[in-house]
Amino acid sequence: MSQVTAMFRSQLREAVREAHAPPSPVVARVAPPKQAHRTKIRLWLPLSPLWVILSPFPILLAPLLWLAPKTRRIRPFRAVFAMGGVLFALSGTVVDVDTPDALVRIHIY
Repeated sequence: MSQVTAMFRSQLREAVREAHAPPSPVVARVAPPKQAHRTKIRLWLPLSPLWVILSPFPILLAPLLWLAPKTRRIRPFRAVFAMGGVLFALSGTVVDVDTPDALVRIHIY
């Protein structure tokens, strides 16, 4: 028997043993879960100071609404002060928007 044939037979025997051997347990490597990077955004919305700064303009423009066609019975000065009251009432409100990618917090003062 030549040396090449002997080597082939030994490799063949090894392959047959390997084929008949019980399968080795498969070890699964589980990667640790990645920490999701969430963007945090904090916004401050200054409506009260904005109302104080911009309030003279609607008050000065309110008389012009009396010149507009009377399709609706809205009193201009009452509408201006009602909007100001709504803006002042929103002071101190915190709005949270929570998504998987970002956390947005809007603080109205």
